[in-house]
Amino acid sequence: MEPLPFSSDQWSLIERLHVSFNDREAHTHLPIPIARFRETATKKIQEHATQFDDVTTVAVDDGWFAENFGRGTPDTMAHFVRFYNDDVDEMMGVLVPPARYRKGHYSYGKFTAPQPHGLHTDHSAEDPAGAGEPICIARIETLGTHYLAGDYRAYDPETQSMIKALRYWIAVPEGEPENILHEMLKRETLKTIPVNRVMLMVAGNGSENSQVTQHIAARPPDGGLHSAFFQRQYKLT
Repeated sequence: MEPLPFSSDQWSLIERLHVSFNDREAHTHLPIPIARFRETATKKIQEHATQFDDVTTVAVDDGWFAENFGRGTPDTMAHFVRFYNDDVDEMMGVLVPPARYRKGHYSYGKFTAPQPHGLHTDHSAEDPAGAGEPICIARIETLGTHYLAGDYRAYDPETQSMIKALRYWIAVPEGEPENILHEMLKRETLKTIPVNRVMLMVAGNGSENSQVTQHIAARPPDGGLHSAFFQRQYKLT
């Protein structure tokens, strides 16, 4: 990967997160892209993902490292994940210095589920009131991710109802979730994370002092779509 240049506004945001990562107003301007995958890497990752008609999901922990790089022979995707982990850790050491690795996983193959889950967040700790924590995610080449833009507490009641439809994938007075998804993308209440970019986001639970990034997987077309997904989450020291 290679780091992306930041605008002056983005550097100001990073400086605010340096002072206090749980600056809720700063969170409303996340996610931001921090790096991009080089073209040769995206091509190789995508080529490997297309060899699988099921989705493989792997947790990255001490056992994973030992199995792949200690006593075992790593597979192709594990090599790329290791590069991703090392590069993102190095960047996070600059962008969010108190960040330390907590957990991670990666998935690859043919994504076919029409709606794997609704609008959600990635949990940081078991404490329901736990503050926000940094998380970096990346989608490779094809299947994107949508996120709720801006300060979602400030949305009007109608939009709040539409958000509820997406969170639980249920019908509400404003319509069916499928139609609401398209409408919120059209309004840009939902924005789309670009593929082949590493995005800095906020994981968390129910803290009033942080705004965790609420996001939803893009829906694959009929017949499915091959892709890869990397996630690396941090705790704050």
